[in-house]
This record gives sequence, structure tokens and C-alpha cells, in this order.
Amino acid sequence: MNYYGMTTGYNAPSSSISGGAAIWMIIALVIAIIGGICLYFTVFSKKNEGKYKGFMAWLYDFVKFKKMFAATILKITYMITAIFITLFSFALITSPLAFFGLLILGNLGLRIMYEFSLVILSIHENVVELNNKSKK
Repeated sequence: MNYYGMTTGYNAPSSSISGGAAIWMIIALVIAIIGGICLYFTVFSKKNEGKYKGFMAWLYDFVKFKKMFAATILKITYMITAIFITLFSFALITSPLAFFGLLILGNLGLRIMYEFSLVILSIHENVVELNNKSKK
């Protein structure tokens, strides 16, 4: 009802995704599944290893997870997050306990979490290297 007590006849949609968007989401999912399977077994199959040059070689290695980007991304996000925690701790400077707690313990906890993540990635890289050496 509006201000005058009359109904306008407009009902807001009950969900945030319209019918057309939901249908397109299903179509896109089916195309993605079919396309991913086709690409994996044709363009990125094992028989094509070493055949590509330039961008396609990089893309092949990217899709086959030959080069891991997670370590680089973790290192960059660590630096961003550490700078943020350090700068944000100055907002608490009126409370010395909170300031030093966040400045020291926040950065220490962050470092431990990121080191743990990098150790797991390092173990993966070492296992892959050992596996490659054992095949030769």
C-alpha cells in the first residue's frame, strides 16, 4: 500500500536472481562442464606435453598445475595483511595493551599462519621433485 492506502500492484521479487539469470546459470554450468572435459582430454591431454610453444606452453603448464602460484600469492597477501595489521594497530594507540597486543601478537599470529601454509606448499614441491627424480 502506498501513502494514500491504495495498492500499487507491484510485488518485489522474492529472490535476488531472476528467472532468466537462473536459467543462464544452469546453461553456463552445463557448457562449462562439457567444455572443461573436452579441453582436458584434447588440448591439455598428456600426449600434447612439450608440443606447445609460447603462450600455449605457459597455459598448458598452468592448467596442468606444473607451476604453482599459491606461494607467490600467499607472500604478497602476507605483506599486505601485515602492513594492514600494523597500521590498524595505531587506531588503538589510546589503549597501550590493545595497541601492543595487536601490533605484536597480531603480526606474530599472522606470520605463523602464513608460514604453516608455505610449509605445506614446500612439502608439496619437495614431494613432486622427489617423484620426478625417482622416475628418471
